[in-house]
Amino acid sequence: MDGIIVVNKEQDYTSFDVVAKLRGILKQKKMGHTGTLDPMATGVLPVCLGAGTKLCDMMTDSKKIYRAVMLLGRDYDTEDITGELLAEAEVNVTKDDILAAVGSFIGEISQLPPMYSAVKVNGKKLCDYARAGKDVERKPRKVTIYDIEIEELNIPYVTVKVSCSKGTYIRTLCRDIGEKLGCHGCMQSLVRIYTGGFSIEEAKTIDEIEKYRDEGRLDEILYGVDSFFKEYEKAVVRKENEKYTENGNAMKPYEFAVLPGNVRNDERIRVYREDGFFYGIYRYDSRKDIFKPEKMFFCQV
Repeated sequence: MDGIIVVNKEQDYTSFDVVAKLRGILKQKKMGHTGTLDPMATGVLPVCLGAGTKLCDMMTDSKKIYRAVMLLGRDYDTEDITGELLAEAEVNVTKDDILAAVGSFIGEISQLPPMYSAVKVNGKKLCDYARAGKDVERKPRKVTIYDIEIEELNIPYVTVKVSCSKGTYIRTLCRDIGEKLGCHGCMQSLVRIYTGGFSIEEAKTIDEIEKYRDEGRLDEILYGVDSFFKEYEKAVVRKENEKYTENGNAMKPYEFAVLPGNVRNDERIRVYREDGFFYGIYRYDSRKDIFKPEKMFFCQV
């Protein structure tokens, strides 16, 4: 199969576990996930199949939205409640204090990757150093917090919805907000509710996916590779020119049977064969008046 299955990852599964489970259920080896979720986290984990694996990097780079419960007053070595408690403090903060602290993290910020993470230093994961009792020097990384919305406030618990760039550690964000408030903070729970263009409402658990397989209904939850590019206009190649597309050639406007009007320079389009076969993504070069292949998939949708 070529496409995307949107998994609702359950707690205590790693992202690798999810892929391994799906390989067994779907009897397919070629697949990959689109961004690691910690074992304690749940939520949206798109898994790409077949030709869809070419999407993995692109989907990983896309915007994420999380719902997290932050617990103030505690500091753990893992920055969430699964680790060893390092310190406790009284939480003497007001709603306005929390609003101001949370708001100060919107925009581009620097984060220090947690020791319990998969970030590599000298070819070794930080979590491996941490489990061995070693602390190593870590370099801050730039990430972007597009928005933070406080959904529920029941001090010391604060439920937030965070829209952010790839590479953002929500548990580190919780810790840093707690430090700014002067009372420590950690992550109580985390659900990813959106990534790669897919929301939690579209996601299925492993058990649900297995049921769809048993009922012969997998096509109902398999998203076409082209669904990731739904914001791009659609174009169809003339039948007599299909061989040029299949060879990865640049295409002239007159070589399309269907072409969106007024295409701007550098604008991308989805390119198909007349029978619906998806070739890939082309970008328009107005100086040469040609469409150049940017990402090719060659798959039925």
